[in-house]
Amino acid sequence: MKLKNTLTTVFLFVFCSIFGQNYPNQSDLLWVTTPDNSNWLYQLNEEAEIEVCLYRYGILLNDIDINYSIGSELMPDDTQGAVKLKNGKAIVSMGTMSEPGFRDCKLSVTIDGKRYQHHIKVGFEPEKLTPFTKYPDDFIEFWDKAKEEASKCPENVTRTFVPEFSNEKVNCYLIKLQAYKKDQYVYGYLTIPKKEGKFPVVFSPPGAGIKPMNPLKDIFYAENGYIRFDMEIHGIRPDLDAETYREISLAFGAGNNSYLVNGLDNRDSYYMKKVYLSCIRAIDFMTSLPEWDGKNLIAQGGSQGGALALIATGLDQRITACAANHPALSDMAGYKAGRAGGYPHLFTKFEGMDTPEKINTLSYYDVVNFARQIKVPVFMTWGFNDNTCPPTTSYIVYNILNTKKEALITPVNEHWISLDTRYYIMEWIGKNLK
Repeated sequence: MKLKNTLTTVFLFVFCSIFGQNYPNQSDLLWVTTPDNSNWLYQLNEEAEIEVCLYRYGILLNDIDINYSIGSELMPDDTQGAVKLKNGKAIVSMGTMSEPGFRDCKLSVTIDGKRYQHHIKVGFEPEKLTPFTKYPDDFIEFWDKAKEEASKCPENVTRTFVPEFSNEKVNCYLIKLQAYKKDQYVYGYLTIPKKEGKFPVVFSPPGAGIKPMNPLKDIFYAENGYIRFDMEIHGIRPDLDAETYREISLAFGAGNNSYLVNGLDNRDSYYMKKVYLSCIRAIDFMTSLPEWDGKNLIAQGGSQGGALALIATGLDQRITACAANHPALSDMAGYKAGRAGGYPHLFTKFEGMDTPEKINTLSYYDVVNFARQIKVPVFMTWGFNDNTCPPTTSYIVYNILNTKKEALITPVNEHWISLDTRYYIMEWIGKNLK
């Protein structure tokens, strides 16, 4: 079954890569959008064009009007128009950019009264992108003091065996871990190979939101000889049912009541301070495991988890390598530079965020300033069509890293990575073990 699923994923990944589109599941309509530069990248002031083809039921359409709107990534559109499919294709000019960044072409068509949409982004010398976020003079001092204070919290760990997530190769445990301050806890699933030996540890913080966790999606790490800790950050048991989690999430609040803006006016009261320091306590726990090999500690995650993996690597010198896909919380104030900023898009989806106090707090919590501290190998992967964690901010993080680094850039991807890439990350980790 695993081989069958992997082969299916390989087929879908290759198919999408060839045709430059995200094929919607069980849709009658297929967009095929192909930039005239095969890597989707252009020089500044170079004109970019895309070829558009449209299939219905696998049949190439002709003589159909397609509407388009184009603008800089996550910025208002500056160009609108329409083209007609002739001989099965149409050419759309995406224009150019005089400064590094991305342009996004949004396409739409109406067939039998139903509107279909698609988009594609191309980049202009994104390797030259730099952060808007400033680096505080006392950044290291602030976090050294915070870590020292948090270390005084007594370590209190509860471990419960979880048979439904265990198998003949792996034991799984639900961990309750006191972190940051007394009576404040985080949870996580610990998966450990059953065989005798010492193993590398992989620390994996979660993506954004308040939702259940299932360690089975990454159990292949433990099956391949890694200890893995999938961490929860809010102090809520990860084994609750989805409906209970939905109610808890609603109680936490959304928009301006979201945890990602809670306490943002002050660097000491911001909600994410507890989260970042809890990551350090989780590392304390993992490095105390008798099964740890005593050498290899890897941080790995995606989106908010990718951000926290990079942040933990910048905060804790015990981490020996880091793998992050499309990290959130990156150059969050970038909107003030007139371009896309990082998730959670505080300056476009929230109110009252553009204040000196909030901007100052963000500078102590932004991934780019932790990336400056990293001295160990880093792997990153991201896609161009991602609007959640835009490629602008992933490039900014990657550009600022001053260490051994490797990037797998997958232009067609939106906010996802393939199963193949997830295995590739594990293979990269294996190549960077001590």
